[in-house]
Amino acid sequence: MGGLRSLEYRGYDSAGIAIIDGENLQVRRSSGKLKNLEQLLLREPVTGQFGLGHTRWATHGRPTEENAHPHRDCTGRIVVAHNGIIENYLSLKKKLTEEGHKFTTETDTEVIAHLLEKYFDGNLEDAVVQTLAHLKGLFAFTCVSAGDPQKIVAVREGNPLIVGATDGEGFVASDVPAMLPYTRSILFLDDHEVAVVARDGVRLLDTAGRRREPKFQQITWDPIMAEKGGYKHFMLKEIYEQPVAIENTILGRFSLDTNTVHLEDAAFSDDVWKSFQHIRILACGTSWHAALAGKYMIESMARLPVEVDYASEYRYRNPVILPETLFVFITQSGETLDTIAAQRQFRERGKSLTITNVVGSMTTRVADAVLYTRAGPEIGVASTKAFTTQLACLYLVALHLAKLRGTLADSEIRKALSDLTELPQKMEKILGNVKNIEEISKGLFRQRDFLFLARGIHFPIALEGALKLKELSYIHAEGYPAGEMKHGPNALIDENLPVVFLAAHDPDSADSRQRYEKVLNNIKEVKSRDGIIVALGNENDSDLKESSDRFIPIPSTNELLLPILEVIPLQLLAYHCAVRRGCDIDQPRNLAKSVTVE
Repeated sequence: MGGLRSLEYRGYDSAGIAIIDGENLQVRRSSGKLKNLEQLLLREPVTGQFGLGHTRWATHGRPTEENAHPHRDCTGRIVVAHNGIIENYLSLKKKLTEEGHKFTTETDTEVIAHLLEKYFDGNLEDAVVQTLAHLKGLFAFTCVSAGDPQKIVAVREGNPLIVGATDGEGFVASDVPAMLPYTRSILFLDDHEVAVVARDGVRLLDTAGRRREPKFQQITWDPIMAEKGGYKHFMLKEIYEQPVAIENTILGRFSLDTNTVHLEDAAFSDDVWKSFQHIRILACGTSWHAALAGKYMIESMARLPVEVDYASEYRYRNPVILPETLFVFITQSGETLDTIAAQRQFRERGKSLTITNVVGSMTTRVADAVLYTRAGPEIGVASTKAFTTQLACLYLVALHLAKLRGTLADSEIRKALSDLTELPQKMEKILGNVKNIEEISKGLFRQRDFLFLARGIHFPIALEGALKLKELSYIHAEGYPAGEMKHGPNALIDENLPVVFLAAHDPDSADSRQRYEKVLNNIKEVKSRDGIIVALGNENDSDLKESSDRFIPIPSTNELLLPILEVIPLQLLAYHCAVRRGCDIDQPRNLAKSVTVE
């Protein structure tokens, strides 16, 4: 159950386990959170030495006990747990029904169990290989059989799956945290691979049944990193881990002595970096907000044109791709289906760099170069430290390009890097002022709508602040460029609408001061219409504090690093509003941590 607890963030509509004891296969399933299954097991315990379990995020079929995984064949001696979607399950179900198979659920998964039953003759992996020839879609599954005991067979066809091994034991999981208490020797399955995990070791096959050589990697994450460590929620722990996460991200990646950025792990030569004339960044969700901020960083410092696209939409277009384009793909898990699908589709159209947190994940095997965020495991569904470390990586990429292209003087690069080294301390200062944010949330958590407004590079952070509030507290929130309010959204403003302004600025930048003055005008416009003003601004800004109903101070830094500081109070605001509303912080309804289905 410990492994399932560490994976519940991937889905929590229902849960189940199947355990084999000799030739006896026992299945226990329940709807709802994992705790419901744990209570069932107290009433109806199981015994055995091996088996499989699953926590479900519903795609096909309602989140009921009947639709919970694992799913059985007609004999009740083969069980399957599955992630992803079987696209041709209806035609398979019809054919299998005509052959006499009895279906008991609404899921696409059940066709796998019945196909395995059809082809099983005593060897489970042989049945798996024959079954795969009939399945269409992107998926991963594990299966066990009472007729071929002491063996787990696992398949990857587009969805993440990993195998862990230690002396006399083997493990299969969909993500690394489940493995950490047992082993850090990990085999990341590639697409079209079948793993046979048995007492005598791990065998790797292709989908035609031919042997492959497994290549295990050592994961450096500590098991303690995937525990709450005394915090009430994983998300709160991960918010407070951000200063250390940023330190890890930037460690060893630049030199103040030479005013240079070192991205050796990104694997491009200087000549390749200098050859890029256009950059296109693709991502989804929170990573897309990081991409938008990265556009400002790269265009400002390196003077290269940057386009940002939703990965989920980009591959359904017929985009114009210019020569010498660098594709940048951003994904925390490295397994986001839409991002990887776009990465594969356009891999021949230009060089690709992936920014990710998970060593060995699929995105790293498709990309030409990799930049790891080094954030450590992120368990909370609402992303926090993954986002800020992505911003730090994009900042380093922008500076590296600026140095190679000669668009910034050495003194400017040195100042930009020096500001980066001061960032963790300034993040700590914000985290030390959490009482102020708690008080603000106390007065606002009952509101039904929020607006988040900003200009320039701060606009993506407004989008991220609105997303966090929606994800966690189920309060409707929208992010807007402040200058667009007069083009329609002003109609929403009344005495019940909190409007969060991101008004921090760089006092040493004329452009930043000009943007700040325009935001002050926007605040006056909202105030004249009785909106509730919540402002984030420089800690010594008495004018902004006086203009606001609630004020959140931010330490000063350069304009391009301010987003990393600004987002922390927005994360905390969403967190504390959600706590007061009684929401499930780490497992918001209808969401999952890694989106591995379309």
